[in-house]
Amino acid sequence: MAPRITRPVGTPTRGTTNPNRLRRMDRWIAAVHGTGLRRSSAAPVAVDLGYGAAPWTAVELLARLRTADPRALVVGVEIDPERVAAALPYEREGLTFAHGGFEVPVEGRVALIRAANVLRQYDEDHVVEVWARLCGRLAPGGLLVEGTCDEIGRRHVWVALGPEGPRTVTFATRLGSLERPSDLAERLPKALIHRNVPGEPVHAFLRDFDRAWAGAAPYASLGARQRWIATASALAADWPLVDDRRRWRQGELTVRWDALAPRGWPVSDLS
Repeated sequence: MAPRITRPVGTPTRGTTNPNRLRRMDRWIAAVHGTGLRRSSAAPVAVDLGYGAAPWTAVELLARLRTADPRALVVGVEIDPERVAAALPYEREGLTFAHGGFEVPVEGRVALIRAANVLRQYDEDHVVEVWARLCGRLAPGGLLVEGTCDEIGRRHVWVALGPEGPRTVTFATRLGSLERPSDLAERLPKALIHRNVPGEPVHAFLRDFDRAWAGAAPYASLGARQRWIATASALAADWPLVDDRRRWRQGELTVRWDALAPRGWPVSDLS
C-alpha cells in the first residue's frame, strides 16, 4: 500500500514535454524489462512520474508497454494539480492520472517507475534519497528508470535500478546526429553529470568511448550504425557492457553502474 502522505513529495518541474520524446527509453524498457512485466501474476502497473505539462509520454508508454504485455496499466503522476486536471480527458482503459510526487500515490507496489527529466532541477545530494524512496515503491523484480534526454529525444542517458539499487547506465542516441559519443555528456543524469571531470569513472568512460569511436572511423563508410557497433565491440574489452549487437544496432550501449559510480558514492545499494 502506498504510504500515507498529506502532501506530494517534491517540487514541480518546468513541465517541458514533446510527443515521442521518450521513445528510446520506452523501447528499451519494453525490450529489456518485458519479461519481468509478463512474470507478474496480476496486471503490471507502471508509473510515468512527472510527465509534465501534457500527457503525451504517459499515453505513449502505455502503447509501448502493451507490446510487451497487453495487460500493462499506466498511471501518470504529476505534482502540479493543474497538469493532472488537463490530463484527465486522455484517460482510457489502462491509463489514469494522479496528483502526487516521489511518494508515488498508487495502491500497492508497482512493476515500473519511469522518471525522465525529473531530477535535473534537484541537487546531486538529493539523488540517493529520491532513488531510495522510489525503489521502496517497487514490487519484487520491479524497475526504476531515471534519466535525462534532449527536447526531441535524440540523445538520452538513464540509470536502471531494482529494489536493491542502481544496476546499469544506458547511453542512447540517434546515430545520424552524433559527432562523438561524449556529446551525450550533457544528458547524463543528475547522479553523474557533475562527475564528468578527470579522476571520475564516467569521465574515463566517455574518454575511452570517444577513442573507440575514432578508432572505428573506417566503418563510417558502412554507416553510423556499423561504426557504433564496432565502437561498442572495442569498448567491451575494457568496460563491463551488459548488452550486445541487438541493442547496439538501436544506437544504445549499456554499462554496469558500478563501473561508472562516482568516487565516494555514499551507498553501494539502497536496501
